[in-house]
Amino acid sequence: MRIVTIEEHVSFPELSISKSTAAARHMQEKLADITGERLSSMQATGITMQVLSVENTDVYSLHDSEAPAFATKYNDLLAERMKDHWESFTAFALLPMTTPAAAADELERTVKTHGFQGAMIKGTILGEFLDAPKFAPVFERAQQMHVPLYIHPGVPPQAVIDAYYSNVGDTTGPNEAIACYGWGWHSETAIHVLRLFAAGIFDKYPDLKIIIGHMGEMLPMMWTRMNGIFKQGKRSLIETFKEQLFITTSGIFTQPQLQLAIDTIGIDNILFSIDYPFSTNQMGIDFLHNIQLPSEQIAKIAHGNADRILRLK
Repeated sequence: MRIVTIEEHVSFPELSISKSTAAARHMQEKLADITGERLSSMQATGITMQVLSVENTDVYSLHDSEAPAFATKYNDLLAERMKDHWESFTAFALLPMTTPAAAADELERTVKTHGFQGAMIKGTILGEFLDAPKFAPVFERAQQMHVPLYIHPGVPPQAVIDAYYSNVGDTTGPNEAIACYGWGWHSETAIHVLRLFAAGIFDKYPDLKIIIGHMGEMLPMMWTRMNGIFKQGKRSLIETFKEQLFITTSGIFTQPQLQLAIDTIGIDNILFSIDYPFSTNQMGIDFLHNIQLPSEQIAKIAHGNADRILRLK
């Protein structure tokens, strides 16, 4: 069976500027590799294609005059390292989101020049959520180009870290597990999507497709309650999300959470992802092979939905 995974990370040390998370530093060698151990692992586990995305957010820290060129350099290097294996790899673009007009242009350039499948945006942009009007050019161009935007967690703003995630018990400083990959990342991404809905972004761009990972970043758990509370859109929250929001399995490999996602957002909105190298390909494949669903539904998760939404085939 064809298997496509769409939240798989890379990071090139020669283009790193700032400090990354401890998890990313631990994985640096694997993040930098594309055609070595990564490709061998894909072949050993039966993964047909990975959609690669840049792990770090250094581009957000650069001056507006430098960010667009940095993003272009990173995307071009990523394309260069995939060029001999287009059957196995494609990518989401890194965008200079602090300069939205340039980000929209870079999105279009990478789609047209390199065949990238959209873009991944990580967390807030210097503390700002994407519902801020300044980011409209990126939404407009994504809709125009018929490519999705993947909203991935990012490191929370320092004020949030200080208020919510620091000085736990008798320790001082931030607790990275709570602030990032254990909780904070995921709740913030859920908030991000709810802000887009409350701001009318989905109605303003009705053909826009937003992807989030980690089995829906907690949203399926709150599905019915949210639908009864959020009334801002022309459509209900559930109607909107079933038409424009897509979730991946990245890093969440348990059947009860998958069933909850199916029962809420639906089988046609779920895409297989692994979160490589932070999760292993074998973990993801074991999960996929243990799904107790009809084969045609497993095929939708494994590749069919990704092929349709990303126009891979």
